[in-house]
Amino acid sequence: MATTPTSATTTAATCRPFSNTHHHSPYAITKLPFTRPTSKSPRRLTKLQVSSSKPIATTSAAKKNEETIFFDGGAHYGDLLANLLLGFTLLWLPLTLAAVFRAFYLRYRFTNLRVTVISGLTGQDRSDFSYNVIKDVQVVPRLIGEWGDVIITLKDGTKVDLRSVPKFREIAKYCLSMAEEPVVLKETGPKGF
Repeated sequence: MATTPTSATTTAATCRPFSNTHHHSPYAITKLPFTRPTSKSPRRLTKLQVSSSKPIATTSAAKKNEETIFFDGGAHYGDLLANLLLGFTLLWLPLTLAAVFRAFYLRYRFTNLRVTVISGLTGQDRSDFSYNVIKDVQVVPRLIGEWGDVIITLKDGTKVDLRSVPKFREIAKYCLSMAEEPVVLKETGPKGF
């Protein structure tokens, strides 16, 4: 056993049982030598990593109710860039302002349970609907197909227009796969910005 310098030795209090004759408490405090670890100490510090060989069992009902995110993001950056470049013309200025608003204040979230559209200056405007109410999904590519619009028609006839969605084809296919009834994806030809 290696000895340590006396400057690193201090005392620590430990509790030991003894008879009730000395104090009212069944424990007395005794001082024992305590050695602080130093950088020159021969003891090696090791990290303990614990892993379980068994997977954690979850019930299928709990797994089904757990919400997992497929896509969470805003409008495609290419939409903003293209509209900013064309925004120098006075005619295109309203479309540029709409693209800036979409880039900063519009957010789409597709999970395994629902579709959420969050908008507004503080994000207070929120629309949620489940995949069970989807009747039809259409996609409209923009520019060269880098981004596009996803138009979701609900069973009550409401059309939800999601503009400048990145990965719009994958998102539309995901919506169709999560829909209760089988629906066919409709795609129109590429449009402008």
